[in-house]
Amino acid sequence: MKKRSDIERIEREILGEFATKASSSKGREIYEEEDDIRTCFQRDRDRIIHSKAFRRLMHKTQVFLSPEGDHYRTRLTHTLEVSQIARTIARGLGLNEDLTEAIALGHDLGHTPFGHNGEMVLDEIHPSGFRHNVQSLRVVDVLETGMFGRGINLTFEVRDGILNHTGSGTPSTPEGMIVKTSDRIAYINHDIDDALRSGVLKEEDLPSDCLNYLGKTHRERISRLVTNMIENSDGKKEVFLDKEATMYMNKLRKFMFASVYYNEEVKKAEDLENVENAIRFLYNYFLNSFKKLPEEYRLMKDSFSKEELVKDYVAGMTDRYALNLYNELK
Repeated sequence: MKKRSDIERIEREILGEFATKASSSKGREIYEEEDDIRTCFQRDRDRIIHSKAFRRLMHKTQVFLSPEGDHYRTRLTHTLEVSQIARTIARGLGLNEDLTEAIALGHDLGHTPFGHNGEMVLDEIHPSGFRHNVQSLRVVDVLETGMFGRGINLTFEVRDGILNHTGSGTPSTPEGMIVKTSDRIAYINHDIDDALRSGVLKEEDLPSDCLNYLGKTHRERISRLVTNMIENSDGKKEVFLDKEATMYMNKLRKFMFASVYYNEEVKKAEDLENVENAIRFLYNYFLNSFKKLPEEYRLMKDSFSKEELVKDYVAGMTDRYALNLYNELK
């Protein structure tokens, strides 16, 4: 039987020079005895998978709301695709797959219902704004419960990767850097796939220069970007795509924001005005009727403002629950 100490020894022997070894972790905010079998990063992965927030991702929108087809992505399938891409890159570079997987599985735990549209509304109405990466960290630090009460006491490296998977921050580990780029690789390409399936986009709409460089199919583009990242980062402390691949990926991302994510026709077809109204209504309703907020949130009123707790509750809802509650209360 392989014990944790055996796994840590194998990591030190076979992982690359710049890999984050479990035995060298900066640790947890609250000290815990180590597990006999699992490394600290494996434990973090398991805590994330068994969290309520992770289960709710199954019923949260990626891009398309309540699609009629069976094959559209949800926030959960997006998370799994990010994990797969990130682990492939980590393995190719001799980095820590367990840490990479834990960050990838936890990176979107704080996402709102209704995808980025829900995030935009909460950012607009919540006094201190809203960023899903900050909320994801709050989920694992405060809102989920573990053996010490609030929070599931993840390691510094996983928390850092979750917080810095998007935005201007730079992850402190190469594994976190992998997840940051893998998130973009995943959502740009699978959202193109879903947009083509839904009829929002046609093949000829996609920027031809991007397709010529990155590939004309979903499979080709992901393979090209993964290979580029491995080849460009081999033997280096930082992990990133080369300049040309980055340019074309960012151009494709910009195209998707203009043509799909912020497209008014898509907004109308997906009835996004209604779901945005639902977020506004629920936030204001529970702010004005705080006693109707679930007890688990009200119990934290001495530590956090009403606005913060209402935001937590609304952000944690699934699409279906939010719409049903909105229709019930309005």
